Amino acid sequence: MALPVEMGTPLFKSKLLMKAAALLVAEREEQKRAVERAVNENVPPLQLSGLSVQELQELCRELHHKIDVVDEARYDMEVRVSKTDNEIQSLAQRVTELKGLKRPHLKRVKKTADDMLGAYNDPSKLMKADFKANLKTVERKKEDEKREEVTDWRKTWRPCLEWKAGRSCLTLRNN
Repeated sequence: MALPVEMGTPLFKSKLLMKAAALLVAEREEQKRAVERAVNENVPPLQLSGLSVQELQELCRELHHKIDVVDEARYDMEVRVSKTDNEIQSLAQRVTELKGLKRPHLKRVKKTADDMLGAYNDPSKLMKADFKANLKTVERKKEDEKREEVTDWRKTWRPCLEWKAGRSCLTLRNN
């Protein structure tokens, strides 16, 4: 005789998981059997032995016609599904527009009446909009101001002997 297992215990959870796994396996097997039954009902096996070339060509024409009919039906279904998806999406958008945006909950700040009145009456508590007073001053470095002389490239140009095919190189001359 099995002892009752209390909810919330590890034994209960493991038994529940084992039962769910067994149910999933059984459900998958049932789905496989249903697919096999549907295929066997809708697509009977072909009897190709003993058929002449003319009969095989006629059979191919019939199969192509059936394929065309099924493709048309599939396309029609896809169009219907896409239309309903678009309609559902537009209706969901309208619902959110009608509801409006949710406003966040504001935190309550405890202030006494004296604090609020004092902020209006006391000019020192009012914020001053003097932004330039709080900025740091930056001194320019004299090195940045000193610029190097621009030399004429024609004075520094000389042909490089190491390079091939008449290439040249530029070097800095110390005068």
